[in-house]
Amino acid sequence: MIHLSSTTTQRDSTHRLSNQAMAFVLAGGRGSRLEELTDRRAKPAVHFGGKARIIDFPLSNAYNSGIRKIAVATQYKAHSLIRHLQRGWSFFRAERNEYLDILPASQRVSEHQWYMGTADAIYQNIDIVDDYQVEYIVVLAGDHIYKMDYEIMLQHHVEKGADVTVGCLTVARDEASAFGVMAVDENSQIVDFLEKPDVPPASPDNPDESLVSMGIYVFDWSYLREILIADAENPESSHDFGHDIIPLIVKDGGAYAHRFSDSCVMSGLETEPYWRDVGTIDSFWQANLDLTSMIPPLDFYDRSWPIWTYSELTPPAKFVHNQEGRVGQAIQSLIAGDCIISGATVSNSLLYTGTRVHSYAQLDQSVVLPKVDIGRSARLTRCVVDSDVTIPEGLVVGEDPEEDAKWFSVTATGITLITQKMIDRRSAAQEG
Repeated sequence: MIHLSSTTTQRDSTHRLSNQAMAFVLAGGRGSRLEELTDRRAKPAVHFGGKARIIDFPLSNAYNSGIRKIAVATQYKAHSLIRHLQRGWSFFRAERNEYLDILPASQRVSEHQWYMGTADAIYQNIDIVDDYQVEYIVVLAGDHIYKMDYEIMLQHHVEKGADVTVGCLTVARDEASAFGVMAVDENSQIVDFLEKPDVPPASPDNPDESLVSMGIYVFDWSYLREILIADAENPESSHDFGHDIIPLIVKDGGAYAHRFSDSCVMSGLETEPYWRDVGTIDSFWQANLDLTSMIPPLDFYDRSWPIWTYSELTPPAKFVHNQEGRVGQAIQSLIAGDCIISGATVSNSLLYTGTRVHSYAQLDQSVVLPKVDIGRSARLTRCVVDSDVTIPEGLVVGEDPEEDAKWFSVTATGITLITQKMIDRRSAAQEG
């Protein structure tokens, strides 16, 4: 693992492999396990950390790694994602040979064909990638939370002479069945790639652990180009990297694993590499609340590896009233700009931009997305509140799971998702 400092980037930039690479971010998926949070937006566009969107993490990793040519493939309900990219990532300058292209599914191959898989998303844009005139392509998922220096992975790829280098995580072997799992030899060559196996192969370093794919791949572009063309002509293929492309290369002996621990970015506060797939309500809630810890497992304040995003112009957060039983306060919480905590108590929670919390309300262990209005005397515990929701006065959620489940979406671990449609449905039933 690497600990960045002011000396980390002293290497001659003209010899950085990232200068010869482009990042292709696959950001077209809905993320249905996030339930109603993705009814209006693709998973990569979901808010995270009080300011950012999920897609800002792979984009920031690419930019901080020195990659200045980036393409983002979009498909499902892409408007909010495209708007965010236009507002927050418009600082690339063509005169400096910097590019960020947004590539919506646009029936470029056939008027009846959208992106049919992760590999097909790149195949349909081969001519655009050709225009970048790059040696290497870094294929990224657009929906994970982590900090990683792709330059180190590029170096590993070149040193091994690999056809593909696959980013991998170490997880407990009894949890690996939920992932694509790699069996590797002592030289990190991948000898088998299994999609969600019942009996995952062990890591050569530890029999109780397995290596699982992060959905990050490095290729020589000339090689990947040929593979994609051949795959597109195969009627039996699902045109997916994990199901088709990577297993094929593994059989040919050209696939190598790159461990995340070798290139993760840690500021000195983190105690171990941090990577999260925030693809469920539970994991989304937990990853956001991780940031409220005294020493968070992911350092969001690391200036040497910033998470770039759209910086909305907002007034500061405001806390008002200081009367007995009516004190505006936040304890071990993150409060974004343009929030007003008016005689309410917020604890162990994360509030996004423009939230209003009115007098006598109480929030505990809750994640509140932008522009939410929380009425007087409401009590929310272990909740995720979607954006633009109005919480009625006196509403209590998180204390009676059976009652909550009548109106809201409650996970098996007791996290409650609240959307405006759910609130409206509850109000209509009570009025009726």
